[in-house]
Amino acid sequence: MAEVKEKKGTFVKTKEIFVDAQGRVAPQSVDFEEAVLGAMMLEAEAASLVLEHLHEDMFYKPEHKVIFQAISEVFATGGKIDLLTVTEKLRKNKKLDAAGGSYNLALLTNKVISSAHIEYHARIINEKHILRSLIEISSQAIREAYDNSTDALDLLEKTEQNLFEISEKNFTRSGETMPQLMQNFMKELEELQKSEEALRGVPSGFTDLDRITQGWQPSNLIILAARPAMGKTGLVLSMARNMTIDYKRPVAFFSLEMSAADLMMRMVSSETSIPIEHLKTGKLSQQEMLTLTDKMSNLTDAPLIIDDTAGLTIFDLKAKCRRLKQQHNIQCVIIDYLQLMSLGTKEAKGNREQEISTISRSLKILAKDLHIPIIALSQLSRDVEKRSTTSKRPQLSDLRESGAIEQDADLVLFIYRPEVYGLSFDDKESSAGLAEIIIAKHRNGRTGDVRMQFIAQQAKFCDIDKFSNYSASMATGATYSQLMNSEDGNVVTLQSAMNDDIVGDTNRFAHEQQVPF
Repeated sequence: MAEVKEKKGTFVKTKEIFVDAQGRVAPQSVDFEEAVLGAMMLEAEAASLVLEHLHEDMFYKPEHKVIFQAISEVFATGGKIDLLTVTEKLRKNKKLDAAGGSYNLALLTNKVISSAHIEYHARIINEKHILRSLIEISSQAIREAYDNSTDALDLLEKTEQNLFEISEKNFTRSGETMPQLMQNFMKELEELQKSEEALRGVPSGFTDLDRITQGWQPSNLIILAARPAMGKTGLVLSMARNMTIDYKRPVAFFSLEMSAADLMMRMVSSETSIPIEHLKTGKLSQQEMLTLTDKMSNLTDAPLIIDDTAGLTIFDLKAKCRRLKQQHNIQCVIIDYLQLMSLGTKEAKGNREQEISTISRSLKILAKDLHIPIIALSQLSRDVEKRSTTSKRPQLSDLRESGAIEQDADLVLFIYRPEVYGLSFDDKESSAGLAEIIIAKHRNGRTGDVRMQFIAQQAKFCDIDKFSNYSASMATGATYSQLMNSEDGNVVTLQSAMNDDIVGDTNRFAHEQQVPF
């Protein structure tokens, strides 16, 4: 065997090839590499055909990696690619010898006649690179699997992440022509006309909000931001409930702050209108138990997946979302919240602002790849509290830690509850029990403000008209049992109100006791 020069992962390099411990040669296509490189230096159009599909690591021979890198640099600067310009670039970079010298470059151009079939040749190079990568990942997984100190789930997650990275790096989409785009548009328009649903995207379940957004659109990154205790988690939980129960849309909820058990308790409280305090202690009345039994089937059948993995990295999230898309065809992803995520790689060497920028950009790319909306919660800076007492309305500049969040997001929404600051709305209307959802950025539509009812006792949101309808039913003298047994079943009251005279102080009772569905 030839003298060993260096090791590269699973393979050992001899004079020209990589072989493994069993003497097997790594998958490679040197002839096709020579044909592609020679064609790129022979015809000007050849480079533009393959540069978006190949990168230097895909080449098997080290000399070919160096040559391809030089061709890419000439192309990037707008220069003309031929034998002379590539040779000069290698000479300036002091890599001509590493490329095999001028004679080797001349040989490459002499081995091809034209750039015909260059895209097919490039695809073969890509496929061989994928096979080598799969061997490397599999071998690494086998080595770590034999190590008794290896955590099985961590290894599974790491291997899955590496496999997805192969797909991301090696497969790119080509542009679509206008006839293709128009055909897809007309097909989508026809489907919308036939559909009973009036919304193009995934409904949030809030009437006025959906009227502006037309639902959460596929490939969109939606940022929902607010100061602490404004109800961010409550709002997205209400959305998740509406999406999964009312519209049967599978949703993945990633909670980096609260446990799955706590989120489940919140959802049960919201669905049954039983106070969280009662659920925590387990001291439920007979009527509350009946309500719980009656409403639990809604939650049991809901296509909602809750993941409360602590310290979730963006790479873990991407791997999990891809798997959930394949297994459950999830239609929306919710992340609570953005600032608790990390890169979890060696790339996280910059400051926190740079890290958040990378995460937000990765979320936008993931939304496009999976063709689903991603809703990410975000904290706001303390600048909101520093403003004058006349207005605490959040604005885009309040987004915490990175301006890239605003740049990457298709929609930016804020939750504003003047009641928290002891203020009224700008029109002097009472803010008790009300919240304003501010659509501050909407890349493909109009901005605006939407007011909702906020039920602090259940930390949930609902449309104002639903709450008003309930108040109206109280004014007619409806009793507790009548409301509990109404056909729509949309309103229940707390157990402590069973013997109250509901015709009494309607406004006070509505604000303090009543809980709309």
